[in-house]
Formats: sequence, C-alpha cells, structure tokens
Amino acid sequence: MHLRDGLQTHATVRQRYDHLVDNGTLRRDGAQEAVADHLDRLIGEIADKRIARKSSALGWLFASKRQTREPVKGLYIHGGVGRGKTMLMDFFFELVPVRRKRRVHFNDFMADVHDRIQKHRQARKEGTVKEDDPIPPVARALAEEAWVLCFDEFTVTDIADAMVLSRLFSALFSNGVVLVATSNVAPRDLYRDGLNRQLFLPFIAILERNAEVLALDSDKDYRQDKMNRMPVYLMPADAAADRQMDEAWTEITGGKAVETTVTVKGRKVTVPHAAGRAARFSFAELCDAPLGARDYLALAEHFDTLFIDHVPVLDQTRRNPAKRFILLVDTLYDTKKRVVMSAEAAPDKLYAGRMGTTEAFEFDRTASRLIEMQSKDWLEEWAARHARAAASPRQDVASGG
Repeated sequence: MHLRDGLQTHATVRQRYDHLVDNGTLRRDGAQEAVADHLDRLIGEIADKRIARKSSALGWLFASKRQTREPVKGLYIHGGVGRGKTMLMDFFFELVPVRRKRRVHFNDFMADVHDRIQKHRQARKEGTVKEDDPIPPVARALAEEAWVLCFDEFTVTDIADAMVLSRLFSALFSNGVVLVATSNVAPRDLYRDGLNRQLFLPFIAILERNAEVLALDSDKDYRQDKMNRMPVYLMPADAAADRQMDEAWTEITGGKAVETTVTVKGRKVTVPHAAGRAARFSFAELCDAPLGARDYLALAEHFDTLFIDHVPVLDQTRRNPAKRFILLVDTLYDTKKRVVMSAEAAPDKLYAGRMGTTEAFEFDRTASRLIEMQSKDWLEEWAARHARAAASPRQDVASGG
C-alpha cells in the first residue's frame, strides 16, 4: 500500500479487495479472494516477463530462464452474473505494470478484428500489401498495440466470429499476447448450439492451453442483492429520482449499456439502452412512439427488467399514450417482469382524466398491477425465477449484464 498524489492506493488486487471489504463496500467472499490471488500471481508473472523483454543487461539478469522461455498463461474467469468478475478484472487491468494493454468488451474487439480483416483484403486488392491471408498481419498489429488483453463478457454467438477465432488467437498467443477474460460460461459451453460448432471446437483447446480456467463459484449475486434493496417505484420524477434511477441502472448493468434493436415482424424497435437482460427507456420512447402489443411482448421476451423514466400524469388529452401505457403494464405484469420506474405521482394518481371512462376503468387495473409489482412477494418471486434462469447458461443477443 502506498500514496500517490496524496491518495492511498493499493499495490495488489487482494489489497484493493480487502480495503473494500474493510470499509463495508463489499462482503468477504472466498471465491472472490481466490480469483484476486490468481490475478496477483499473474501480475507478478507479467512483470517478470516485462523485465525479460527488455534488452538491457539488467533486465536479463533479473528474469529467470524459465520466464524467458515459456509464455505467460492468462486467466479465463467464468461464473454467473453479479459475482464480481468484472470488478476484479478491472482491478487487475489498472494494476498490471504494462503500458501496451487493452481492456475491451469482447464483441467490440471482434468488430474491430473484422474491420481490420476487411481493410487488409481491400489493401491486397489494391496491391499495397503482399500477404493473402489477413489473419497473421492483423494479429501482429493487435499484439503490437497491446500484449495484455482484457475481455469483458466473452461470449460467442456470431458464426463469423466463431470461424476466425482459432486462427486469430493462435496467432495472438504466438505473438506473446496474454489474455484475461470474464464470461458467464465455461470455455466448453461457448458457442454451444452454434452452427458448424465442430469448426469452432479447436479454439476451445487453444484457449485452455493458453489461459487457466477459473470458476467464480459464489452462490450470491451481489449486484442483484443490492438492486433488490432499492425502491422500484420513484416519485416524483425529479432530479433526485433521476439519480436513484441512474444508480439502480448502474448496479444492475455494471455501468455498461449499448443501443440495440428488437425485430418485430420485420420491423426494428430501438432499445436505447440495453445490457444483458435489462433495458431502459423513457415513457416517451415506449408510449408516445407508435408501438403496439406485439412490440411490448417482444421486449418482454428479450428483457427481464425494464427501467422506465418519467411517467407523467395522463388524461384524455393524451389518450393514445395512456392506452399504450395500460397495454405495456399489462404485458409486463402477465409476463412476470421486474419494472423500475420514475413517475410524477403514485400509481392510483397517474390518471387524472374524467372518471367513468374506459381509460379510467382500465387505469384502475393498471394502478393495482403497478402496486403489486412493487411488493416484496412479487420481487422475491422474480428473483427466484431469475436465479433459476441464471443457473442454466444462455447466450443473450443483447450485449451486457
């Protein structure tokens, strides 16, 4: 432990983890401690390798013959959502004493790889490069930019990715790249039901030879546990509610979200913020937009938790948005989803139109359902279903979580 710019810092992943336990931010977990210790050992091996890479006589003096001869074996950490994998990897990334390092979401990395492959092929057509095969030069360039690669959410769902991974990572490892990755699934479950999976299987063997596989077997979903203690209906929809919504969203997503789309009968429904099985919308995006029952059902099929910001008080002047909101709540209720919402008023005060109308009658049911969806029983039942689903690995199309 040392001071930097007047602030206390920590020299190892374990020290940083212990500090967060001591100040009450985290609860001690033996599985997390084991991963932290593995990451610290890897930092030591990488530091020795870095010394060995130097051309100075002093560097070669301190590096052992074994370390100069053998490549450093990375880490592949897998476990359920909310177990602390990303947190520990981020500690590692900050502390590993390497300048050429890269921390990236795996899907973003593969998008970059495909772009580079395409550019190489175009350059080959134009005669500006000589190599026909784009994989070796792409791997060399990536290794030159960063020889320590940290991947968050390692998952393979795209056949284009699956078909290049074996050759790409063989070349990366040959160029001295050290991999640290987190995933929800063990290597042998990657691309489990994918097309032409037999062509992907060599990659699993390559991965297991070049990275130690660790299971973060904690029976506690800490992110969900904290999220479950937060309110799910915030009013009024003011700046304070916005801050609480942002805090809850960060807890459930780990601060990572992307814009994506859900296809409904050939149409694309935009999801402005998605991470794993969670999505976030404003009321306007869900209910002012011309969406219908099929759209809401498709969203419910893709996501287990929906965040909805800024639900206004409605009346007969906003008849269509009111009808859509009623339909949306009915859909989420029927499909047993968790809803986190900021609203201008309590559920039974959200409709201020004429009493006795169809909308007023239907809104009574909506209010009752919103109240039930805040209840302890509802949320505990949702958490139990979520835990059962998490126990069976699945590869979600939506990024994150």
